[in-house]
Amino acid sequence: MSESFAQLFPSTRRLCYLNHAAIAPWPSTVSQAVQAFAEENTQFGARDYDAWMAREDDCRQRFADLLNASGDDIALLKNTSEGLSVVAQGLPWQAGDNIVIPDCEFPSNWLPWAKLESRGVELRSCDIHVAEPEQALQQACDERTRLVAVSAIQYADGLRLQLPRLGRFCRQHGILFCVDAIQQLGMLPLDVQACQIDFLSADAHKWLLGPEGLAVFYTRPEVREQLQLNQTGWRQMDNPFQFQRDVWEPSATARRFEPGSPNMLGIVATHAALGLLLEIGMSQVAQAALGNAEYLRSQLAARDDIEILGPQAPERRSAIVNFRPRGLSPKKLYQDLREARVISALRGAGIRLSPHFYQSTELLDQGLAKIAGLLDLASS
Repeated sequence: MSESFAQLFPSTRRLCYLNHAAIAPWPSTVSQAVQAFAEENTQFGARDYDAWMAREDDCRQRFADLLNASGDDIALLKNTSEGLSVVAQGLPWQAGDNIVIPDCEFPSNWLPWAKLESRGVELRSCDIHVAEPEQALQQACDERTRLVAVSAIQYADGLRLQLPRLGRFCRQHGILFCVDAIQQLGMLPLDVQACQIDFLSADAHKWLLGPEGLAVFYTRPEVREQLQLNQTGWRQMDNPFQFQRDVWEPSATARRFEPGSPNMLGIVATHAALGLLLEIGMSQVAQAALGNAEYLRSQLAARDDIEILGPQAPERRSAIVNFRPRGLSPKKLYQDLREARVISALRGAGIRLSPHFYQSTELLDQGLAKIAGLLDLASS
C-alpha cells in the first residue's frame, strides 16, 4: 500500500519524515484543495458560500464516520486544548470532586484540570507504566471522582490504553470519560460508542494529515447539556443566518460549542485529509502504520548501542517508537539526524520516531542507515 500512496506525499522525495506524532506533512490532495480554495477566494470571493457550508457539514460528517458518531455530535474547534477546556470550564464542579489522569500526560490534558484546583477540585495523577494501566486508573477513583481524562496514546513513548475497558468502568460507576485522541485519530481506528466516551478532542495536524488550527470535539448527546457555555455567538444557533429573531437559543447539537465564524481554510484542508483516510480505510492505515513502527523497533532493538523505551507488550504499542542511544546524547543524535534529513523529535528520555502508513520499507531503511552511521561514527 505504501507504494501506491507515497506519490501523494512529496516529502518522501526530500526527507525521511518520522515525526507524524508532532506535525505531519500534507498529502498533495490537501495542498491542492487549499490552493483551489485560495484561487476561488481570489477570483470570486464568497459568492459560493452555500457550497462552503455544505463542505463544512460534510467535514463534520467525515469526522463522525471516523468516530462512529452522528454529525450532530461533532463540533469543529481550534485545537485539542480548546475542546478539553470546554469540558473543564463547562462542567458544574463542586468542591471535593476529583479528576483522575495519568501522570505522564501532555500539558494539554492536565493544565485545564489543574486550573480547577482553585475551585476545590482535586487532580489525581497516577503511574500508568505498570502491568495494568487501566486498573491503576480505576484504583485511583472513588465516590467523588467526577471525571477520568486520558490520552488514548501517550505522546512520549506511544503507550496505548484499552479505552473500551476504561469507558465501561466509568459508565458503570457514573464517572464521565474524556479522551484526548490526538495521538490515535488517523493512526488507529477509534469508536466512541464501543469505548463509551463522553467527550473527545483531537487536532487535525498529526496522524490526520491536516492543518493546525482545526480540531474535532465530540460530545455524547446524553451529557452534552451538562456543559455550561462560556462563549456566546451567532453561529452556535440552529439556522444561524436568521438574524432577525426573538429567541436565541443555542443548538441542541454539538454546534452549540461553535460561537463564531468558522475556520473555512482549515475546514477545506481537513476535509481533504479525512477524505483520503476514509477512502483507504482505517483498518488498512493502522496495519501499515503499525507495521512500519514494528519494523523500526525491531531493527533498532537489534543494536547493542540502542535501548528501546516504552511498552514491551505488543497490544500496548502504537506507531510511536522511542529509543535512547547508548554513549551519545539523544539531543546530539537528534540534531545530527535532522542535518541528515531524518526528522524525529526529542520526547521523554529519548528520540521519538513516528512513521505513517504511506512510507515504504526502503524509506525507513534510509533513516535506519543514518542512525547506524551516526552511532558507529560516535563510537569509533
